[in-house]
Amino acid sequence: MPLDSLGALFYMAPMSTPAPSRLPFMKMHGLGNDFVVLDRRDGHAMPGADVIRAMADRRRGVGYDQLAVIEGAADADARLTFWNSDGSQSAACGNATRCIAAHLMDETGRDDLALVTARGRLAAERHGGVVAVNMGAPSTDWQGVPLAREVDTLHLPIPGDPVATGMGNPHCTFFVEDAESVDLASFGAEHEHHPLFPERTNVQLAQVLDRARIRMRVWERGVGITEASGSSSCATAVAAARRGLTERRVTVLLDGGELEIDWRDDGVWMAGPTAHVFDGVWHG
Repeated sequence: MPLDSLGALFYMAPMSTPAPSRLPFMKMHGLGNDFVVLDRRDGHAMPGADVIRAMADRRRGVGYDQLAVIEGAADADARLTFWNSDGSQSAACGNATRCIAAHLMDETGRDDLALVTARGRLAAERHGGVVAVNMGAPSTDWQGVPLAREVDTLHLPIPGDPVATGMGNPHCTFFVEDAESVDLASFGAEHEHHPLFPERTNVQLAQVLDRARIRMRVWERGVGITEASGSSSCATAVAAARRGLTERRVTVLLDGGELEIDWRDDGVWMAGPTAHVFDGVWHG
């Protein structure tokens, strides 16, 4: 069957062992924050940055915010690595972690797992149809975010008085009166590359509704505006609690839906829905 002009051919059923140029994948999303997931436990080669960018193209490829890769791990149920749609690597992706946890739970019949990421060993649990992941302890010191120099992470010397938080990737949270009124496209692009963040940063616009609810919009580094972000939701909840604006357990209202964030003594837990959309094969 010839390829069409998009360069990708989709199948709704499992395929036999592919040739090296045929790359099986899963499309998943958490609240519209969407991913392509590659399962390398069977030995498939890792695609290069050019293929990652081509697959991310929403007009000529599959389209996604992040690419997530599953690999075997001796000390956990799986090891996960993440790439942004621009081909750069990311240390954390909370919604993708929850989606993959749900997939592995379906595969094993279990409701608890241990996953290894650049953040370390993360616990995942399923209660009913909701998957929760412990995203680990937040970094609130300037080196852990990381920042380019020593400053107070609770009050960055940036107009708007944002908060910096590390959740495996850097975050810059601005508390605003109305999250809908800010032009996120230009605001996010401008602050992603602020010189205080040597590794760039995710940018959040957070509107505190009450002590248990936050309206949040997000610009993700290497991606742009996304409908949801798990690590950004965790960072925003931590920033709000540190400022004394909310309790440590909050609901974050995103463009794509709601996440429950609970900053506990053992880390920041994030819970919400997941979706496995379809399986496909990329023809390189």
